[in-house]
Amino acid sequence: MVSLTPKELAAAARELVQAGRLGTLSTVSSRKPGWPYGSLAPYAPDERGRPVFFFSALSAHAQNLRKEPKSSLLVASEGEASQALSRPRVTLLGPVAAVGEEELSEVRASYLKAHLEARAWSQLGDFALYRLEPVEIHYVGGFGAAVWLTAADFAG
Repeated sequence: MVSLTPKELAAAARELVQAGRLGTLSTVSSRKPGWPYGSLAPYAPDERGRPVFFFSALSAHAQNLRKEPKSSLLVASEGEASQALSRPRVTLLGPVAAVGEEELSEVRASYLKAHLEARAWSQLGDFALYRLEPVEIHYVGGFGAAVWLTAADFAG
């Protein structure tokens, strides 16, 4: 087995997030305080690889994030279910917050380019863009290839 350097593992983590479009977002439940709440979440990475989401204010994860912004996003490479534990995956931990007004137009255009189906929702008044700001990243490249990365490592 070839051993990868931390820099190579960080690059692989970034590539996996860039290639993905769907992850499992875990937030702190507001319905059951202290418990994790996981949900499928389409995302589009921004220019720095940070995941951007488009949530309805009515969604459970948006309600959870209003009370507690701490979250994690799991992105896994696709493949056979029987090989799931040997496939690369990355978990980004960090707060999720609404995208600022000053960059809203650019981020919105980028998200809608990645998720054409979201154009219909973009006309509804209760949808907003949110971004996960990675604080720490756990990358697993397969058996024996796991590393914790800082936000600086992930940014490259």
